[in-house]
Amino acid sequence: MIRPAMIAWREVTEKLIALTTSETSEEQRDAVISSIEGFLDSRDKLQPHIAAPFTSEEEAFGNELIALEVDVEKKLALFTKQIKMNLSESQSKKDHMKNYINPYSNVARDGTFYDTKQ
Repeated sequence: MIRPAMIAWREVTEKLIALTTSETSEEQRDAVISSIEGFLDSRDKLQPHIAAPFTSEEEAFGNELIALEVDVEKKLALFTKQIKMNLSESQSKKDHMKNYINPYSNVARDGTFYDTKQ
């Protein structure tokens, strides 16, 4: 007999995998992030209920969960990487716009000749 906490862990993990694999637009990203946080919180609540000793059936089920966990970590890392790339792109666009509006704002003043005889 497998513990209900382990079965619930697997269901939440599968939902996390489904959320991170689907393409999300930037408008929907906030909702997806809040859903991911909710699923991670529910997994944190389930974790104390999954403790040794395990039966042989639970050990086999646990090995499946470990394989799923590796997949979840990869998907979440890819999701955060995409978010970081989008943030850096938007910051780069802002910087380019500022440089276009005022091209001489970032000119280095070191080594500039100052005429003191004026």
